[in-house]
Formats: sequence, C-alpha cells, structure tokens
Amino acid sequence: MRVEHFLRNSVRTFRHKVALVAGETRLTFGDLDGASDRLAAVLADRGVARGDRVVVFMDNCWEAVVAIFAVMKAGAVLCPINPTTKAHKLAWLMDHCRASAMILQDRLAASAKAALAQTRRVKLTIVAGEVGPPGFEDGIRFDDAIAGSTARPPEALAGIDLDLAMLIYTSGSTGLPKGVMITHQNAAASAASVISYLHNTSDDVILNALPISFSYGLYQVLMAAKVGATLVLEKSFVFPQTIFEKMVAERATGIPIVPSIASTILQMKSLRSGAFPHLRYITNAGSALPPSHAERLQALFPGARIYSMYGMTECHRGTWLPPEQLLARPGSVGIAIPDTETCVVDDKGSEVAPGVVGELVIRGAHVMKGYWEDPAATDSALRPGPYAWEKVLYTGDLFRSDEEGYLYFVARKDDVIKTGAVKVSPKEVENAIYALPGVVEVAVIGVPDPFLGMAIKAVVVVGPNADLTPRDVIDHCVRNLEDFMVPKFVEFRDGLPKTESGKIRHRQVASEISETQA
Repeated sequence: MRVEHFLRNSVRTFRHKVALVAGETRLTFGDLDGASDRLAAVLADRGVARGDRVVVFMDNCWEAVVAIFAVMKAGAVLCPINPTTKAHKLAWLMDHCRASAMILQDRLAASAKAALAQTRRVKLTIVAGEVGPPGFEDGIRFDDAIAGSTARPPEALAGIDLDLAMLIYTSGSTGLPKGVMITHQNAAASAASVISYLHNTSDDVILNALPISFSYGLYQVLMAAKVGATLVLEKSFVFPQTIFEKMVAERATGIPIVPSIASTILQMKSLRSGAFPHLRYITNAGSALPPSHAERLQALFPGARIYSMYGMTECHRGTWLPPEQLLARPGSVGIAIPDTETCVVDDKGSEVAPGVVGELVIRGAHVMKGYWEDPAATDSALRPGPYAWEKVLYTGDLFRSDEEGYLYFVARKDDVIKTGAVKVSPKEVENAIYALPGVVEVAVIGVPDPFLGMAIKAVVVVGPNADLTPRDVIDHCVRNLEDFMVPKFVEFRDGLPKTESGKIRHRQVASEISETQA
C-alpha cells in the first residue's frame, strides 16, 4: 500500500469526521483529502514529476499535513525539513536531495530565500501565509493552490509501493546529515506494526507536539490517517500547561513523548494523578525512559498504558515493551515489533548469548532502502542477512538481552567510555543519577584522564528547588553503582544541548568541555 492510500481509504468511511485539529483550524477527512488533491494537482501541473523530491519546510501546522499527502499523491518524494534549520544547512539539504520544489511557511521565508540564493535547483515554491513574502513573487500562494478547483492528480502519477515515499534526514549528530530512503512499502509496514501493538482505532485522539519533520512525529500523522483517528497537532512542548489543557479539551487518548518531555512533565507541580481519564496510552522513544521516570509517570497517569520503544530513522521503530512489563523490567525497550526480528551480534555477526553486549540488528519490511547517494554508508548499515536475498540493518547501537529475550540499550558504539581496563555504558550511569530527586537531565561522558585514559564525568541539570552538590551526586552513585561506574567529576548546568527531535547531544557536551579545558 502507498501512504496516500491511508487517507484515501479513511475518507470513504470517515469523510465528515474531524481528522486534524491545529490551533483554531479543524479539518475533516474530506477537507484534508480534497485540499491535498488540489495541491497535488498544482504540483503536477507545474512540472513536479514522479520521483522528484519536494522539500516541506514548515512547523507543526495544518498546511504541513496537507502538503505531506499532496506530495505523495503527486508521486513525488517527501523531504521534510525542520523549521529551525538555518539557511546554509537548508541550501545543503536541497542540493543534496536535488529538490525540484519547496513548500514553506511565510514566517520561514527569510531562511528559505537565503537558501534558495545558494542553489538553483528549486523551480517551484509554494508559500503558506496571509501575504506572499518579498522574493517569492514567482511562487504560488498555498491558499490559492488549494482553493476552488476540484482537480485531482491522475492516479497514474503516483506509482507503486516500491517507490520512495520519503527522504528523512538524520539529525547529523555524527557528521553531515544522511538522507534515509523510506519506500511506501517501508512506511506501510512500520505504521501497521506500531498500530497493531498500540491498538489504535478510529476512536483515538492523538495529541502530537513532536516535530513532524522527524520520523516519530511524522508517523503520528500517518498512523492517524491510516486508522481514521483524530490528530491534534501542537507546535511544541514549550508550554506544557497549554498542552495538558488541550488534552482535556479534546479528550486525547494517546500522546507520544521523549525523555526530555517526560522530565518536563515530572517537574510540573500542578498535575494530579488521574486527571486525564481519557488518556489510554503514552509512547516514549528517542531513548529509553530512566526507570525512575517510568515509575513516576505510571503513578501520575494510572489509567494509561506506557509503551517504552526503541527506534531510529532507518527503520522508524525496532522494539516495544509491553506495558505490563514496564516496572518488572526497568530500563528495557522490549522485544521486536510485530512482524520483524531482532538479534544481538558480535563483531563477526554471530548472535551472542543473553547478557552479552553486542550490536543490535533489525530485520523486517520496515528497514530503509539505504542512504541517498551514499553507497559507503549504506553498505556499512545494510549488510547480508540470514538469507541470500536480503539485507538487514546494523544499528550501530550496543544492546544486551535477558534470558527471556527482552532487550536493553547499552550505548552507541562510539559512546562507550573505556575507563581504566573496563568499559562503562553512559546510559547505566545516567539512569542511576536520574533516580536522585531534583535531577531533570543528565549527560554522562568521558573526559581525558592521565591515569584512567578516560574518566567519567556527569553533566547535570537540576530543578529550580533542588539543593544538590557534586558530592551529593557522587555519593548517590557510590550507593547505587559499581565503583568503576562512579563519576569522578560532576558539573551543573542550566540546560543541555539537544537535537531538534529532543535527544541530548552527548558529543556536543563533550566538545564544549574539551574546548573549555583547552
């Protein structure tokens, strides 16, 4: 199945049901289908051909959702770009994917204009907003593109499910961003698997404040369309009280979060246990929830099932932890998602025994086709699988499993700290520190040491009323960790750098410390 058929199929049953709530705008499935049809027809009429890449440079707005389905209906490849992207990087991304068109918001016109001046590939711009900004006189106003006409792009334009649906760029924490190639078949397999264990139905109301320019947020759009659920789209989690008021008003049944959002929630004094009777589930991805956070979230939302998950852009989702195992298996990210397989292997690709640390390998129809025009990186990530006809995904992440096959994230391969003669997982130390009352965020890194080679340093953010000292943190670790895992240094900060998708940038923290010490 192609992704645009998620919407096409749902509109047959739910035409007059609200599909999307974004600010004051409410669109039914019929509205969303019609608007995306008309925008797709404009793209096709203006020369966007099957397989062409179309950049969508927008925040979490209703126009972005229309654009997502329009691009796919036109047979083109969606390239969602985070709205905080600066002009020089935006130009690089557009050149890299050889974009033929851009759909953007007028508030982002300055960055877009500067980027377009650095590349001549983009031939068509469509701008959403009240007034067309200077420099885009030759572009098309979004409202004009979706108004009036009942035009629908020819079905023949769309193609088949083996075609590329999306190029989603990684956050670039290990270097230049890579364009992850996701086919319609990949996306459909991912969505169907996640929907099956979340038990999503048309009765769901999903509130999403994650950027839809990244995989986790984007799939909230796709899954809601597939099952006929209502999506409530918020710009961000900057104002959490507003989010929770909207959850109550819209009777939200599901909300996706990342650990940084969990930390914010747990700092809110105004929330009361059981205050959200309609909330059916919470999902977490990005990195595993610290066990202390998981326990406190469950107490705060006793009626919600909490799903701890692991994934990456290259496969969207890899594992899920059944909610009844959340407190029984602290720190676990679960088992392979339905209709996929995972295993932990050594450096030679052989499966290791339970308890032994190795690299996680993922096998399934949801695994990407590779990195856009980067064969070396593709060959490194996609390697021969158990059968001659397939490739499997080597994640670059270290895991271990327990005797029942439940998986535990250990570290990124490159993030393991070798201190003295032993290797330490930053995640294990971080989990211990998160259990200390008052800690909001923590990044554990290695710093040069003349005796140990690398010493462990904890960079900690505490809440406004916390009265913690470095000694408090170290003493807590002494009580809860093996001696070689106890940080030698502790530094307090007001905040930690994060990727646009909410992950703490450990390598940036390490780099900043290195520059300070130089």
